[in-house]
Amino acid sequence: MFLSEIWKQYCITFIINEHSYDWWHFPFQLCSIPMYVCLLLPFVRESTRGILLTFLKTFGLMGGIFTFFDTSGLHYPYAPLTVHSYLWHVLLIILGIAAGLCQIKKESPKKKDTARKFSGSAFLYLACCVFATIFNIIFHPYGNINMFYISPYYAMGQKVFKSIAAATGNGAGIFIYIAANLTGAYLFFMLWENISEYNP
Repeated sequence: MFLSEIWKQYCITFIINEHSYDWWHFPFQLCSIPMYVCLLLPFVRESTRGILLTFLKTFGLMGGIFTFFDTSGLHYPYAPLTVHSYLWHVLLIILGIAAGLCQIKKESPKKKDTARKFSGSAFLYLACCVFATIFNIIFHPYGNINMFYISPYYAMGQKVFKSIAAATGNGAGIFIYIAANLTGAYLFFMLWENISEYNP
């Protein structure tokens, strides 16, 4: 994933944008975070690994699935990048399922995944939101950037949430969007909890 992201950044900069970097494609979206998680996994303690795996099977899996409800952001004027974008999000789904199955396999029937692990993954998501906001503010003068789609400089553009933001105001819409992501990830977490009950 890391090597393909370098290739993607190269193509966007030198093939599509004629040697001009496009901050819109800076690799720090929700669907980019699993790449960093996978890079960290071999080097962290078991407790931290549990949090990272929970992130993959909740936020990562959710991001991979729901991207296909609106594929407009997956298309590029350079066809190989479009293929890469689709494959990337399919891989997120595969990683999420693999992470969930890995945790089920490692746990005994009486030792289910704990709420603490979801809390850790939720904290990781919120920390990423904070960093995304910092990036959005710092790099805004240098070009269009909207990490996690929560930039204060752009109206919410996500389906459904753009209507909510239009009715409530963009700031409130952003907080509702973040809360919805947390809720959705928790529902995925509970789905995995229910599946783990049938672990032989």
